[in-house]
Amino acid sequence: MKSFVASPSTIERKWYVVDATGHTLGRLTSEIAKILRGKNKPTYTPSIDTGDYVIVVNAEKIKVSGNKLNDKIYYSHSDHVGGLKSITLKELLAKDSTEVIKHAVKGMLPKGPLGRSMMNKLFVYAGPDHKQQAQKPEALEIKY
Repeated sequence: MKSFVASPSTIERKWYVVDATGHTLGRLTSEIAKILRGKNKPTYTPSIDTGDYVIVVNAEKIKVSGNKLNDKIYYSHSDHVGGLKSITLKELLAKDSTEVIKHAVKGMLPKGPLGRSMMNKLFVYAGPDHKQQAQKPEALEIKY
């Protein structure tokens, strides 16, 4: 019996919409990363992007456990001396709640061109509306 290796011509992609209301950040984003990577399919191939498209709505209603709102800090650096910037989770949620989910999912995907192509299939919106109605996405219930 031969092993199955997916090729770009054999991949069937679906569109899913996920409501983030009341979900915990890490648990939700790990499930999203699995779908983007294609690990929920029997045709999963590690070196090929076999994942589906994911639309996340209501990103502003995500929740975190413990005191992470004040203790979790996101860092960025401008590559200049003294260019370290930091922002707390609470401030980032107020500024742009979609970046929180994008940052968490990006850390769970492979690094390099494969991971970047997977990130292009993620669409995150702060409110309940999204622009991908024409793709007829299926509602996906995240259970954990």
